[in-house]
Amino acid sequence: MTAILERHDHILILDFGSQVTQLIARRVRESGVYCEIWPFNHADMDKVKKFDPKGIILSGGPCSVLQKDAPAPPQGIFEIGVPIFGICYGQQAMVKQLGGVVESGKSREFGRAFVDVTAHSDITCGVWDEGAHEQVWMSHGDHVSSLPDGFEVVAKSEGAPFAFIADHKRHFYGVQFHPEVVHTPHGKDLLKNFTHNVCGCKGDWTMAAFRAESIAKIREQVGDGKVICGLSGGVDSSVTAVLLHEAIGDQLTCIYVDTGLMRTGESQQVVDLFRNHYNIPLIHEDASERFLGGLDGISEPEMKRKLIGQMFIDVFEECSKRVGEDDGIGADFLAQGTLYPDVIESVSFIGGPSVTIKSHHNVGGLPEYMKLELVEPMRELFKDEVRALGRELGMPEDFIGRHPFPGPGLAIRIPGEITQEKIDILRKADVIYLDEIRKAGLYDEIWQAFAVLLPVKTVGVMGDARTYEYVCAVRAVTSTDGMTADFYPFSHEFLGKVSTRIINEVQGINRVVYDITSKPPGTIEWE
Repeated sequence: MTAILERHDHILILDFGSQVTQLIARRVRESGVYCEIWPFNHADMDKVKKFDPKGIILSGGPCSVLQKDAPAPPQGIFEIGVPIFGICYGQQAMVKQLGGVVESGKSREFGRAFVDVTAHSDITCGVWDEGAHEQVWMSHGDHVSSLPDGFEVVAKSEGAPFAFIADHKRHFYGVQFHPEVVHTPHGKDLLKNFTHNVCGCKGDWTMAAFRAESIAKIREQVGDGKVICGLSGGVDSSVTAVLLHEAIGDQLTCIYVDTGLMRTGESQQVVDLFRNHYNIPLIHEDASERFLGGLDGISEPEMKRKLIGQMFIDVFEECSKRVGEDDGIGADFLAQGTLYPDVIESVSFIGGPSVTIKSHHNVGGLPEYMKLELVEPMRELFKDEVRALGRELGMPEDFIGRHPFPGPGLAIRIPGEITQEKIDILRKADVIYLDEIRKAGLYDEIWQAFAVLLPVKTVGVMGDARTYEYVCAVRAVTSTDGMTADFYPFSHEFLGKVSTRIINEVQGINRVVYDITSKPPGTIEWE
C-alpha cells in the first residue's frame, strides 16, 4: 500500500466491533478518499504515526464503555493533532477518555430517530441548518451525560441530549447516531464534510488512479517472472486477470478448471472472453468427468465442499506444471482475487491473530511446496470498487454485473447426491428463471438469484397423465455485501410466469416453490 500512501490523503478507521464499520469505509471511499480499517487494539502509536492519517474515525461497537476493561482508543491519537470523529460507541469512548461522563439505561434509542440542530459545525455546514429537525439512525443503550472541557452540543434528540458534539478548537467531533447507514439520509454528506472540509482531503482516490498505480506495483513485484491466475468466471478473478494482463502481458497464464458444475454456457463465455477477446494465454481444463465421478454417492454438504476443493487443488496443480514447458521456466507467482473484506475479517477486534489472507475461493489453498509468491492487486478494494475497476478496464458489463456464484458451483444447489441428470435439469430451470428476471428488468436490483433442485419428488398431473418429478426452488435476495440478505419481493404474477415456464419447458420438474427466508436465520445458498 506504499504507493497509495505516497500519492493520496488517507483516513484511519479504528474498529470497535460494529457490524457496520465497513459501511464507514465505503462511504469514505465513495467520496474519493482512501481509508483503512484497523482493530483498535492493533493501533499502536508508532504504527499510527507511520500511517500518517489526515483524520481518524472511531467506529461503533457492541460493548459498553462502562464495562470493566472496555475497549478504548490509544490515548496518543488525541495528542497528535489530527481531527477525530467518534460514532456511537466511538463517541462515548472519546468522551470518557477525555474526562466526560457516560451513563447507562435511562435513554435508549433503537432505529429511526430525529435530532434538533442547535448550533453550527464544520461537519453540518451545507448539510444541516441550525434549527433543523433531521432524521438519523440510532442504536444505543448508554448515552453521554456530561461533556469534556472544550466540547459543545451541536444537536440533540429525545433520548440523547448530546447526540452531536464538537470541540471546534481541537477538531474533535462525536455523534451518537450512525451517519454511515442509509437510514441517516444525509449521513454520507456529514462524513464527507469531515474528510474534506475538516481534514482537508483532496478526494483524488479514483479507479483511474488505482488502475495506474496497481499496474506499476504489479510490474515492480513481478519483474520478468511468470504469473498464474485461477479463473472462476466470477467478477473478482476476471478483473484480477484483466488488470494483470494489462500490466505484464503474456507473463500471465490463466487456468480455468471446468468442474462440470458451472452454469449453462459459462465455460464457453470464459474461454471466449479471455482467450479470444483478450488474447490471454489460457489453460482450459475440462475435468467434469473427474469431478462427477469423485462426487458419486456423496450427499453430505460439507463433504461435497471438501471433495470439490481438494479435486480443484489437484487439477490446478497439474495444470500449473504446464506453464513454462516450452522454456523450462515455471511460474513464480500466484494471482488471487483477495478483497479488502477478506483482509478485515481475518482480524478479530478483540485480540485475534495478525492479518492472514483467506485462500482464493476456487484455489482453496495450494500446497506449500509449490512455493508461489502471492500477487493480490485488489486486496485494498471492496466488491463495488472491483466492479468499478472492471468498468475502468473496459470489461463487458455482463461480466462485471453478474451475480455471485459459489466456488463449488451447482453441487451446492442440488441437495443430496449429484448426478448428470440433476445437473442438466437444474441448468435448464436456472436459465429460464434468470431469463425472466432480465426480461422484467430486475437483474441489477437483485444481489443473487438462482434455482435449486430439491431431493424431493411430488405427484403432478400434466394433461391426463400422472407425473412424479422433482421440486424446483427459486431464490432471489437483496444485499449489499452478502453478510445479511432479504428475499426479493417478486409479484405473484412474476412467480406464476416463472413457474409455468419451468414446468412446461423442463422435463423432470413438476412443482416450483419460492424461498422467502432471509439471512439470518438462513444462508443465501442452500448448502
